[in-house]
Amino acid sequence: MRIAFGTDESTDLTRHLREWLTERGHEVDVVGEGIAWPDVGEGVGRAVAAGRAEFGVVCCWTGTGVSIAANKVPGVRAALCTDRDTAAGARRWNDANVLALGLRLTSAVVAEEMLETFLTTAPEESEAPNYRRLG
Repeated sequence: MRIAFGTDESTDLTRHLREWLTERGHEVDVVGEGIAWPDVGEGVGRAVAAGRAEFGVVCCWTGTGVSIAANKVPGVRAALCTDRDTAAGARRWNDANVLALGLRLTSAVVAEEMLETFLTTAPEESEAPNYRRLG
């Protein structure tokens, strides 16, 4: 699977996430690293919306800025998640296609759980009319 990845700062966590994704056979396209969070969110969002990546992962200190920026791109449904259950719900009920993570509080173990869940949870078809209304 091709994953667009962006972060406004390179940290041990962001390096770990890229390695973790690659080790599991995913192709990681680093759209932005060490650039302003609005550019990170927009760049990853554009890659996903254009079909150059199936999913996106965006990171900044809180995760809020990159999720807001990604959601400005038509066709993107970015979800700021803090745990596995939130990531599952974002996929299941909202068909989220970009996972936003906060660097301040997210551990590597929790980030791995969220990524695994986000990438393997299918959206519920019964929710399709709701998330399709968003574009």
